[in-house]
Amino acid sequence: MTNFDSAWFLYGALLLLLATSFVVRIDYARIGLAAAALLALPLTLFRGSDLGYSLLVLAILAVNIGILARLWLRGTNIGFSAEEEALRREHFTGLGAGAARDLIDQGHWISAKRGEVLIRENQAAPSLFYLAEGQAAVLRDGVEVGKLSGGALIGEATALDGAHATGTVVLGSNARLWFVPATALRAYLAANPAVAGALHEGFARALRGKLASANTRIADPPPIS
Repeated sequence: MTNFDSAWFLYGALLLLLATSFVVRIDYARIGLAAAALLALPLTLFRGSDLGYSLLVLAILAVNIGILARLWLRGTNIGFSAEEEALRREHFTGLGAGAARDLIDQGHWISAKRGEVLIRENQAAPSLFYLAEGQAAVLRDGVEVGKLSGGALIGEATALDGAHATGTVVLGSNARLWFVPATALRAYLAANPAVAGALHEGFARALRGKLASANTRIADPPPIS
């Protein structure tokens, strides 16, 4: 019976480590490591193993719980404005409060006027934009092919890899924007791979939403007058 119970502790710890390998958010990864160490602890304490194993598992548990506690305390002291909270809720859901705060601080909030061009066709996107308020039109070869409204990300398909944009984006009204220069964003994400993984997931959701909107426009064309 002892061997059977020990095996389950070992399998449980290994399964938790496997699950943690797929986690993007670093705080969730630390929760997984702490839980795996907690499951492995009885195995090292009650099977007569070398004391060094027990101390090592205890150290893993203590370090991750300590860092999680520090992250939690830091998160309780972090604030967001209403527009920052909207940006975080819509596109940075995979980031903890601290990581979201740090990423938002890499960019700037501006008010822009109708007619300003954000991205030009066949050129690399200069920045990643978040359209907090206002509207924008997407043009291809001078012809409008789509519209963007408040809450949309602009440039997420090309800002990360420097590829050329397939269309021009011009503001159709006065707007409120958050933006981060593409070169600064790439450098920041290279130094913070966990944030990069979560951001890629958010960008994929944004692109799927745009594709769904485009499909809806194609399926329901405006009547010919």
